[in-house]
Amino acid sequence: MKRSYAGSMDSWGARKKSPTSTYYYESKQTGEEPLTRIRDLFTCRYAYGRAAESVKLSEKGQDFLAFSLNEDVCRFVLCDGVGLSYRGDVASRLLGQGLMEWLENQEELSSASLERKLKDLSLEADRELRDLSVDSATPKLLREVLEEKQRMGSEAMYICGRIELPTRFRRKGRLWLAWQGDSRVRLWHKQRELTSLFGDHFRTAERWSSRIGPVGGKPHVYSSRLDHESEYRLQLYSDGLNDLDAVMEHIPDEQVQVLMNALHTDGLEDDASFLEFMW
Repeated sequence: MKRSYAGSMDSWGARKKSPTSTYYYESKQTGEEPLTRIRDLFTCRYAYGRAAESVKLSEKGQDFLAFSLNEDVCRFVLCDGVGLSYRGDVASRLLGQGLMEWLENQEELSSASLERKLKDLSLEADRELRDLSVDSATPKLLREVLEEKQRMGSEAMYICGRIELPTRFRRKGRLWLAWQGDSRVRLWHKQRELTSLFGDHFRTAERWSSRIGPVGGKPHVYSSRLDHESEYRLQLYSDGLNDLDAVMEHIPDEQVQVLMNALHTDGLEDDASFLEFMW
């Protein structure tokens, strides 16, 4: 789902906004999104793809991707539903939509306020997931497995954050990030990747649960000031694009799309979400 207001189309086919306009994207989970580029105060690239098996069976993707651009502020979330839990697609969507709302309305971002939000979202999601009954036509043994999964709740990994650019009224900008799970966060400053910032903090055992909130420890949080002169590139992607781990430099649009198409494996082996901001 894409919503944009005002402005004209640029040469890439993305909407070029006026200073007061907003661009919002939310993945459908029922289809693919080819690599798309938006140019404004931020240059943004994003793509979404389901695993080949999900496409074949017409199943929803377990990834969820959303972001909004509003003048000099960008908010974003990337969630990856845990496949072995109950309805990971629903968990990732509920978590992602809840975090986007929190990023929009929470003035001061902090680890404590995020933890409170994650616990509140677990209460809301648990109620909704319990209302999703298992189809009575499902074979008995499979139905028992699904009902046990439903009792255990659903889980998702996530990355979320907000970028506030410096302005005449805000002398120093700010980058704020939080995550749990094995989706990747990478940051470049003046074309040099800051590899030491995040360390070995992308672990599958860390996630959000619809029953209890954060699992495997507290959310990881990174925050830094942004100045007027520097150039940054922030890249996020889920484990379906782990081939990007070995790529140190800027990757052209067409090569990102090649990875999303994954023709060498007859389609993606896992759901894949890609999001990148440059400013």
